[in-house]
Amino acid sequence: MSLRVLIVDDQALVRAGFRMILDAEEDIDVAGEAADGADAVAEAQRLKPDVILMDVRMPNVDGIEATRRVLAAEGVDTKVVMLTTFDMDEYVYDALRAGASGFLLKDVPPEQLVAGIRAVAQGDALLAPSVTRRVIEEFVRRPLSSRPTTPPEVGQLTARELEVLKLVARGLSNAEIAKELFVSDTTVKTHVAHVLMKLGVRDRVQAVVLAYECGLAGVAREDEAKINS
Repeated sequence: MSLRVLIVDDQALVRAGFRMILDAEEDIDVAGEAADGADAVAEAQRLKPDVILMDVRMPNVDGIEATRRVLAAEGVDTKVVMLTTFDMDEYVYDALRAGASGFLLKDVPPEQLVAGIRAVAQGDALLAPSVTRRVIEEFVRRPLSSRPTTPPEVGQLTARELEVLKLVARGLSNAEIAKELFVSDTTVKTHVAHVLMKLGVRDRVQAVVLAYECGLAGVAREDEAKINS
């Protein structure tokens, strides 16, 4: 079955460009378009797309609020990929907390756009190292009192799963985690799946956000030194 995609951007030329790229793929169907966040919410409810390409900055209802509203609906399986003009967008952290599965730059090469949509639809996350760093930076700046307590679901994790979560929060890929723990990629994939299930999070990105907000990952001294330098 084709992946159904909803394109949301207030610029008609941007929407047209993405549609042209995606229409060329046999396994992707552009289900619809929306020009602002309010329309995006309505179209998402009507079309139930697999993936939404959501512009961050739009008039009236922005992409972050639209993402929050779309994903708040019960039983929604839609994944949201935020569209940004640069990978250190000031709204990165808020977008991740709203439930976004990752980010793509608006000038991304066509093959990366297509690959990104397919990856997110399969449950992977588009979280570049620069975005992971942004999450760390935001965490470091927050006062200790504003950080939530560890949710009870974390207590369900085994010692190994907790270790895997911490490595995921550092931005490591499955292959890198496997090398770090001296296990197979398949074993890591299984651990990550168990972590997501036990924590009740949508994907890898949300696991990273949870880990930093709860202080599970902490911030390595060298990372904090780089951020503060």
